Amino acid sequence: MVQTALPSFTLQDSGKVARSFPTGRYALLCFVKEDCPTCGLSMPLIEAAHRTYGDKLDVWAIGQDAEGNALLESRFNLSLPVLDDSALRVSYAYDLDTVPTIFLADGSGNAVRQFVGFGRQDWRELFEAVSALTGITAPAIDWDELPESWPGCGSKSVEPGIAERLAAESSGSPLRARRIEIAEADDPFEFMFDQGLTDGLPVIPPTPERVLRMLGGTRRDPQQMVALVPPNMGPATVEKIAINAVMAGCKPEYLPVVIAAVEAICTEEFNIHGVLATTFFPGPVIIVNGPIRHRIGMNAGINVLGQGNRANATIGRAVQLVVRNVGGGRPGEVDRAALGQPGKYTMCFPENEERSNWEPLHVERGFQRKESTVTVFAGGAPTGFTDQLSRGAESLARSFAGVLAAVAHPKQYNYGEIVVVVSPEHVDTFAKDGWSKPQVRAAIQQATMRPVRELMQTAECAEGIPPAVAERM
Repeated sequence: MVQTALPSFTLQDSGKVARSFPTGRYALLCFVKEDCPTCGLSMPLIEAAHRTYGDKLDVWAIGQDAEGNALLESRFNLSLPVLDDSALRVSYAYDLDTVPTIFLADGSGNAVRQFVGFGRQDWRELFEAVSALTGITAPAIDWDELPESWPGCGSKSVEPGIAERLAAESSGSPLRARRIEIAEADDPFEFMFDQGLTDGLPVIPPTPERVLRMLGGTRRDPQQMVALVPPNMGPATVEKIAINAVMAGCKPEYLPVVIAAVEAICTEEFNIHGVLATTFFPGPVIIVNGPIRHRIGMNAGINVLGQGNRANATIGRAVQLVVRNVGGGRPGEVDRAALGQPGKYTMCFPENEERSNWEPLHVERGFQRKESTVTVFAGGAPTGFTDQLSRGAESLARSFAGVLAAVAHPKQYNYGEIVVVVSPEHVDTFAKDGWSKPQVRAAIQQATMRPVRELMQTAECAEGIPPAVAERM
């Protein structure tokens, strides 16, 4: 058998005596837990090994719970040392997924034999091997009374939540962000408020295990640089984005969308610095297309722009937290919005591609329908639109035009681009008359045309085109 070097460790037994491995002589390491029937089946054999071979090699039971260790010692009248691995660091270092796991190691700490669960033949061969090493006759065991095999139980070190904590604590953890320790008496939620790390609503404390779990949502290296986030040009690594995604309440499967959105808003084309610095209303509006909408459970139906869906709500929030915590874009500082708007908490939604007869947004922009994409837009608060009476495309387009002409101000025709979210009922109205998206856009443009004189400044309304400018148009 190829020898494998086992991790060294020091643990205390029930008498508070420190036991260190390697021991300088052969050792039998038996990882067990009290509530595992297979461990209970193995304990008499482990004790027999200690009583028989204990003068020539160390036989240790390594338990995963201090209280359970005491029960094992009492139930089986154990004389062998039972070591306390309640912290589970040794179990994690040994990469256990099942108990009992048995290792026979030489004096240098190399595994020369190991097995998992209960196997009658495994134990017989182990005793034969130890007898050959020590020259001591194997203990008398009624092997016929024991089952041929019995499956083990899950190690506590792989239980949900514990595995992530152990991974975060290990020396091989991929996390590099600075850790902040808070006093046990402090409320972590209030601490996050006090440090200015929230958007005004409570955030989830980004513990190492939560961040590691979040990083499981992407194949990217945690230290890969995604973007420099304005205004302070803070470096946003995958890890830092994951931290803010945890704080926002995201699931790991949302992380690729959050990363893509952060990457998009930090481009020169989007100009998040300018979006922050304006006294106007905009914030990132995130539109998701493609199969990922369904994979992560986004809501594209009723109340699509409202509350109630975790993916819609937390993806946009995570992006805003990255801007705040990594980029330094805080209200009252570089963020100069005079009034702001609720969408600056979060504004993220998917297109209901299946409900529309039109090409989805991402297909219009050159992607394949099967590809998943994120589109970002610097948008203000939604403007409501109501038309319950139009039964034809022409009338409905004119209704849209009437509302769109007054966005921001009826005389501001250079305000910028507008995203129009069309409800299923109105999609059906356009579809009934066979109108395409370009036709709807053209009809809205035509219906919103105004003569310059209607857009000029007047004594009654100071807003508009100055007369001197109008004369040159």
